[in-house]
Amino acid sequence: MNTNHVETLIIGAGQAGLSTGYHLRRLGRPFLIVDAHDQIGDVWRRRWDSLRLFTPARYDALPGMAFPDHGFAFPTKDQMADYLQAYAERFQLDVQTGVRVDALTRTDEGFLVDAGARQYTADNVVVAMGNQQQPKLPEFAADLSPAITQLHSIAYRNPSQLQPGTVLVVGAGNSGAEIGLELARTHKVVVAGRDTGHLPFRIAGWPSRLLLSRVVLRLVFHRLLSVATPIGRKAQAAAHSGGGPLIRTRPRELAEAGVVRAPKMVGVQDGLPVLADGQVVAADNVVWCTGYEPGFSWVNIPVLDGVTPRHERGMVPEVPGLYFTGLHFQYAFSSGMVQGAGRDADRVAKAIAARPVTAPIHQGRVPLASK
Repeated sequence: MNTNHVETLIIGAGQAGLSTGYHLRRLGRPFLIVDAHDQIGDVWRRRWDSLRLFTPARYDALPGMAFPDHGFAFPTKDQMADYLQAYAERFQLDVQTGVRVDALTRTDEGFLVDAGARQYTADNVVVAMGNQQQPKLPEFAADLSPAITQLHSIAYRNPSQLQPGTVLVVGAGNSGAEIGLELARTHKVVVAGRDTGHLPFRIAGWPSRLLLSRVVLRLVFHRLLSVATPIGRKAQAAAHSGGGPLIRTRPRELAEAGVVRAPKMVGVQDGLPVLADGQVVAADNVVWCTGYEPGFSWVNIPVLDGVTPRHERGMVPEVPGLYFTGLHFQYAFSSGMVQGAGRDADRVAKAIAARPVTAPIHQGRVPLASK
């Protein structure tokens, strides 16, 4: 077993993990980032083919490096992936890819991380994998007829994966709306789910460019709707039970494309989806846009309430040295967006830097994107 000691081990090389590394580098503290994917940014590359970020490029930058695109362009998934790769290279962030963590445990000296044939010991661990790791499906998904093609949004790539006929998209948030709009070009589409609301203006329109996007994305989502405000704490509770408002897609666009809106799916009858109003949908395909489970079962430290970690803005007071970042509504509504990752990571990095060094540092430079 190959064991290495690092002062801070960051698990996950997405926007949250890289931002944490950036801030630790600025504070002069050593760290290592490990990621299960073969290449930095692969978590974005593996999303559906036509995916673009829901927010304009000016709000998609990590600290210290502007996004290399027009301010109101919507970056593609591959542009975002390449940006993350370039970010790690520019700031010389120490990343090991191809390292899948199997277990995190607490020891008398700090923490032990098992990752296949490797082990890491660390004074601090930052779990930067977010809480969108495993597809979430209702139990009744297994009761659908085997003749129905089923895909979760994590496995959806393009319309060619589906058979001809009707597609029921379950979930009416941003992903459900965007996928439903794309599928409407080739299929009859029904989008089922609670109305999550939408921005009252076009995110790419001139009023948005001049003022409105800044008010909503930087003021409301980033500052007003936070755990520090009463309205933010109320929004946090609501956000954990449902999706956020549609940012780029508008209900009128769905209607004009022929997408039928319907109540949420509540069960299965004779192998077919049943909606909350009793309607049975003769679906040939079902695309589940029902979100994700956190997937923290490998965290062998009693800090989870069910599947969600207990934390205060990313810090775990009951376990000094353990941190989370990249969580949905970790501090504000914007925590789930690229623009919120840097601020949350900054807070976590400063907390780490404030801790005394409790063990000698044996970490050397690790080649970027090495296995």
